[in-house]
Amino acid sequence: MKKLLVANRGEIAVRVIRAAREMGIATVAVVSEADRNSNFGRLADESVEIGPAAASLSYLNQDAVMAAAAQTGADAVHPGYGFLSENAEFAQKVIDANLIWVGPMPETIILMGDKSRARQAAIEAGVPVLAGTNGWLDTAEDIEAIADDIGYPLVVKAAAGGGGRGIRRINKREHVRRTVEVAQSEALAAFNSSEVYFERFVTRARHVEVQVLGDGETWVHLGDRDCSMQRRQQKIIEEAPAPGIPDELRQRMRETAVELARQSKYSGAGTVEFLYDPDRQEIAFIEMNTRLQVEHPISEVITGIDLVREQLRIAAGEKLGYSQRDVHFEGHAFEFRINAEDPSNNFMPSPGLIETLDLSGGPGVRSDFGFSVGQTVMPFYDSMLGKLIVWDSNRERALSRAGRALNEVQITGIKTTVPLMRELVALKEFAEAQHHTTLLESISEKLGMTL
Repeated sequence: MKKLLVANRGEIAVRVIRAAREMGIATVAVVSEADRNSNFGRLADESVEIGPAAASLSYLNQDAVMAAAAQTGADAVHPGYGFLSENAEFAQKVIDANLIWVGPMPETIILMGDKSRARQAAIEAGVPVLAGTNGWLDTAEDIEAIADDIGYPLVVKAAAGGGGRGIRRINKREHVRRTVEVAQSEALAAFNSSEVYFERFVTRARHVEVQVLGDGETWVHLGDRDCSMQRRQQKIIEEAPAPGIPDELRQRMRETAVELARQSKYSGAGTVEFLYDPDRQEIAFIEMNTRLQVEHPISEVITGIDLVREQLRIAAGEKLGYSQRDVHFEGHAFEFRINAEDPSNNFMPSPGLIETLDLSGGPGVRSDFGFSVGQTVMPFYDSMLGKLIVWDSNRERALSRAGRALNEVQITGIKTTVPLMRELVALKEFAEAQHHTTLLESISEKLGMTL
């Protein structure tokens, strides 16, 4: 691998460019018209403008990205997360052009991208799953009877969904058919597939995931993460390791995640996501993400393993070079997603000029940001500015350090989620690890926010 094209923008593009530079790999940034003066475009060795501001005409334009790779002589493509990262068609185009695709094989992306098929693959790998349908729903069948057998509440999920999208809850039998029909229409519009399936709903669920890494022959896990602090099924705070999971369940979750990666001959970095039901003390498979996760830094800081470097090594044909017993865990880490949004106004996006951007530092504090002071946050893309990552020797100390670090962050000119983060780290439920995926909705009045 000599020259890497980064098919993404913002924070993750900066992250990949930095890792490549440390490895002596030249980099190419693709930028939209709106991102001409971006940090990632400036940091890369070369920058190619690929289209207008709209993502559909630039970052999602496969032909434009491939043309940029040909124009610059890039021999590899890293998709980051979002955009084209889990697009099997794009991965195949990269491979067909004799370029290195930094990710799993297209057939693996297809398998895990279909949540119903992924669920079946998990069952075959011995991964525990929630009660639900082992296949797509056919509305010609008695779907009410199927729902009755699973029990209420339950959720109908888009088979091609992901990222918390394409999910609707059903509380009563009389709502089943109408909710399924609505979910099918939404799934078709969002994912170009109307396939849906049922799954038992966990009322006070914890969202826990396992980071896996493999080269197609050897597989390891880099521990687990908790992503339960969410707003409307979108993660906002993550931590590693997940607190309060019984040791036996934690070990089973990690081992079965590796087994799923092994059975799918997974290559690269991937994440197996689970729900933990603290009332029943059960874990269950949700999905597998065939890409780098936003929250990958917290796994890096507790293991000392650079996940992007590992992605690039594996994609270039190198072997993993270590086994599970060589992976060691130390301390506890939190990641705070800092978005250009106004929490006091229903989280409305807050584009505009960044007048002040003072980020925290000191021991155990890392800032992964895609913006600098004096730059403008555009309204065309995801609102995430960057991530604050905090580590210390245990959870209590890491939480204290997080409070200090968040208090030091000063961003003016735009509204951000920093004030909300300061409130969340002070919550009793969070300090005692009693939070769950719907906690924020249940205490929104207490926080004085519309969540």
